[in-house]
Amino acid sequence: MNMSKSDYLFVFLACFTGFICFFTKGSDSFASAFGYSFNLLVLILPTLVGGLLLSGLIQQFIDQDKINKALGEKSGFSGLIFATLAGVITPGGPFTSFPIVFALWVAGADIGALVAYIAAWSLIGIYRLVIWEIPMMGMDLSLLRFFVSIPLPILAGFAARWLVKYLPLKVQDVAKK
Repeated sequence: MNMSKSDYLFVFLACFTGFICFFTKGSDSFASAFGYSFNLLVLILPTLVGGLLLSGLIQQFIDQDKINKALGEKSGFSGLIFATLAGVITPGGPFTSFPIVFALWVAGADIGALVAYIAAWSLIGIYRLVIWEIPMMGMDLSLLRFFVSIPLPILAGFAARWLVKYLPLKVQDVAKK
């Protein structure tokens, strides 16, 4: 298993904050924090496993040539529209959507399409609108927020493409790992 710099950072932060908790709040607080973390892991693990399995299955079923054509570097505006629509209809939380993003990235989707997908999933997910927003905030406010947010994923996708092309940003190519 290869650990990245960010993996080491999170392990360090967990150990460091655990150390501080133990020595400032005592062993009872440390045990309570550890128990809470374990319960959270047990709660999230099934969803995470499902999302990772989904990612693996998507990688096996996706035709890389089709993804490259639909969402790759040369997909243009239509690639951003397609990624936005996919983000809008993707249900679930980050344990569902981010494995899909990873599978699309490995399959050849470009950074603009991936950013548009993530932005659409987080800003204009239809499931969130129907299940949470309309019942809690009412139809008028919810639809107004939804409709004014529609262009944002496309703009974010264009911005991501521009930043990667014209600024010295290095986006790791996971397909070559």
